[in-house]
Amino acid sequence: MLNRLIAIIVLVTLIGANLSRFIVYAGFEANQQFIAANLCENKSRPWMHCNGHCYLMNKLKQTEEKEKKQERAEQKSRYHEILPGETLKIAFKFPVFKLVYPECLPQNTVQRSFDIFHPPRNV
Repeated sequence: MLNRLIAIIVLVTLIGANLSRFIVYAGFEANQQFIAANLCENKSRPWMHCNGHCYLMNKLKQTEEKEKKQERAEQKSRYHEILPGETLKIAFKFPVFKLVYPECLPQNTVQRSFDIFHPPRNV
């Protein structure tokens, strides 16, 4: 149950971040009469039939600029996380040795495999 809840919350946040324009449109459609009556820049010019669309365009521009600023900030933070602040110095406390083992030759090996494994003979 907890895993489902966490998955739903993550999905909603991911989708919500990508659908900010949709949220602005939905808010405009829900409050279009109030926006046209009180917040419209062209309410003094009724022949333009703006009905609050100027307010909608301004809000869309603001959300787009906000998304661009957030994206730039994320890129800057990623850039700072990747690059180290100081140069990396590696020093070994002990000298590195190459170990050389003497060659070990087996003594008294039995060579029975020659009698078993051989090419077929033509008789």
